[in-house]
Amino acid sequence: MAAVEKLITDNIANWALAVQNRAATGRGSSNKIDLYGIKKLRKLILELAVRGKLVLQNPEDEPASVLLERIAAEKAQLVKNKDIKKPRKLPDISEDDKPFEIPAGWAWARLQDIGRDWGQKKPDQKLTYIDVGAINKEFGYIHDPAVLEAGDAPSRARKLVKEGTVIYSTVRPYLLNIAVINQAFDPEPIASTAFAIIHPLCGMSGSFIYRYLRSPSFVEYVKGCQTGVAYPAINDKHFFSGLIPIPPEAEQPRIEAKVNELMSLCDQLEQQTETSLAAHTTLVENLLATLTSSTDAAELEQNWHRITEHFTTLFTTEESIDQLKQTVLQLAVMGKLVPQNPNDEPASVLLEKIAAEKAQLIKEKKIKKQKALPPIGEDEKSFELPDGWEWCRVWDVAHTITSGSRDWAKFYAESGAKFVTMGNLSRGEYELRLNSMRYVNPPKGGEGSRTKLEAGDLLISITGDVGNLGLIPEGFGEAYINQHTCMLRFMSNCRSLYFANLMRSPWAKFQFDAPQRGIKNSFRLGDVGEMIIPLPPEREWSRIVSKTEQLMSICDQLKTHLQQAQQTRLHLADAMVEQSLT
Repeated sequence: MAAVEKLITDNIANWALAVQNRAATGRGSSNKIDLYGIKKLRKLILELAVRGKLVLQNPEDEPASVLLERIAAEKAQLVKNKDIKKPRKLPDISEDDKPFEIPAGWAWARLQDIGRDWGQKKPDQKLTYIDVGAINKEFGYIHDPAVLEAGDAPSRARKLVKEGTVIYSTVRPYLLNIAVINQAFDPEPIASTAFAIIHPLCGMSGSFIYRYLRSPSFVEYVKGCQTGVAYPAINDKHFFSGLIPIPPEAEQPRIEAKVNELMSLCDQLEQQTETSLAAHTTLVENLLATLTSSTDAAELEQNWHRITEHFTTLFTTEESIDQLKQTVLQLAVMGKLVPQNPNDEPASVLLEKIAAEKAQLIKEKKIKKQKALPPIGEDEKSFELPDGWEWCRVWDVAHTITSGSRDWAKFYAESGAKFVTMGNLSRGEYELRLNSMRYVNPPKGGEGSRTKLEAGDLLISITGDVGNLGLIPEGFGEAYINQHTCMLRFMSNCRSLYFANLMRSPWAKFQFDAPQRGIKNSFRLGDVGEMIIPLPPEREWSRIVSKTEQLMSICDQLKTHLQQAQQTRLHLADAMVEQSLT
């Protein structure tokens, strides 16, 4: 036992460092980071507890076999008194049935053998209704159950429970909606029929039963018995046939005390880790903000030097590396990523050339005349641009902004032209995701032909998750877009990655998220055209793109090394669990 506890406590840092990103991310580090190691530690503590490896056994304790005899006698008396129904006959437990070895003095039983139920009734007066929503899953007790009039009770409010009863949700059991009724409720408590009911009989700890039902061993048993896909469930027969290891009565409170002690340690470790991660995130945000707020080149260099001195300490999470990427993009669009060359032709001259070219294309009826754009107000310019740069709108550098046709479904095909949808776009990147590409065979000259894509077209999602991107590469082939995707086609001399990078920058995101634009979760085509962009001199574009790619490559290398280190820590956590259970 000392060796097991030593393995847990001596490797606290390893448990805390084994973290991974959640699949679905939200705001804040606590939403983005999964404390994998601490979760594994919690499961390990439960598994060690129910296997008899968490506390020392006392050979003077009355063995569990005697406890089970007393429970059997109590149950027989309850049947005789007609307080409970005679339990179904279950097969004897064979050696092959036992999932793991247990210490001397312990015994195996079936869940049916160690408890009773209280029967069912249709509510005839005010009741305390207990359903899955009333369970505090983290601590396993009932929290704020509903009090209902009998006439308002749902049809599933039928199962009687009392203080000390263990309830287990048999529907979607992987959610672990399990609890011990922690108090005597008034009015009378009645639970949903979605629960299996175990009220422990003499000398059996409800807390131990609760811990076992949450243990990895029992979770695996349930996985092997449950049926259904969308709403998997385990029926009462399989549930009550499940095996449970029974410690001596005197050992059960020692196990509970040790579990509580170690779970409290996990709570502290989790709080410290989350606090540390939150502090780290705030520190990175604040230091990177000094770069974008630098007033001149000297201050920028000084602030960047401060960051590079602590580079390996700051950029130790995927989130911090992503923050660095976003800062690089923001510096690029602010004109702070590369030095300006006073000999470059200013952006104002470029805008004049583009306007002249557009006028000619309109005259030749190759493009339509666009509506007049609103002037850019001083309050819309969130930062000062370098000499030679200009504020403009997307329409000033593009000649086509459109979305796909609504009438594509009948032209879907197994092969043919690619059909790019929002699912093929990326968040924070502009490379297309090709693994789920669909295909269409549109009619020639149909309405959708206006969205036939060309190399260099930039795609933007304009409903739902607004601002996902895709850039059509050379040699992409015939392709079209759906109606939730905006196609942005630049003037011929504006086909630069500078604009693709701009659209994934914080400056673009600020405009995509602006609440005054369009409908909720929607961005109109006109909104895309009116987006305000900082335009550098044409010759500066290549310098900005080159520097951006260089720094993004460094960020990607950092992230790869970090992911490899994270995988090593996850494997170490798994290995420590395996070592503890052997």
